[in-house]
Amino acid sequence: MRKINLPPKRSLPKFVFSAAAVILLLSASFPLPAVAADEEFAGERVVHLLQEPRHRTVHHEGDLYLLDVQINPGDISLAHVHDQPILLTFISSPDRPRNGEVSANIEYATKADTHKVPNNGTGLFRIIALVHDGEGNTDLTSDRPTGLSAEPQLENAWFRSYRVELAPGEETAIQAHSSPSVVVQVADGLLRVTRSDGVSAELDEKAKWAWRDANEAYVVRNVGQVASAVVINEGRL
Repeated sequence: MRKINLPPKRSLPKFVFSAAAVILLLSASFPLPAVAADEEFAGERVVHLLQEPRHRTVHHEGDLYLLDVQINPGDISLAHVHDQPILLTFISSPDRPRNGEVSANIEYATKADTHKVPNNGTGLFRIIALVHDGEGNTDLTSDRPTGLSAEPQLENAWFRSYRVELAPGEETAIQAHSSPSVVVQVADGLLRVTRSDGVSAELDEKAKWAWRDANEAYVVRNVGQVASAVVINEGRL
């Protein structure tokens, strides 16, 4: 099985690894056999998260990977290995809209997990996911962004997340993040994300996103006719 080029792994603590994690580490130098180590997936193809075709990488910068996860009704992902912290922005579940609910799993940094994701419902299962392959930053207060006065809805060593709701015509203050950030549209409407140099990106439906580099000042403006919302996620470096 061919491997994609992944960045060098960070130093790993001295934990007792699961069989799936050991196989993943060996795969940096040797191709993985098409057999799962865990008995649950014996005889099946097991891939890394970043190789799973329904977890499509849409942006990659350094240690950060942005994934557009889409699983159609009746479909199921391949068995895949998580060994990196991940921040999930839920767009829709198989049975209902999720409108940008967020959650994170940072335990993957020390304990790998292998699983499948099924869609047993009638609607699209969609997530915009941010994967972090670096060490993160344990100081939670030293790198808060400027221009956002609200407290983050989620914060840990690897990620920080804000939800911003905007009425028609309303815009945020000029904001800047010391780490890369991604603006994800999570409600209907029309939004414009404009950098300080005037370059802008328009978001016109749920799950659209705009990436902004570290220390790049920008504003988010609702240029549509209905109230809308974004989730702004940082990959903390």
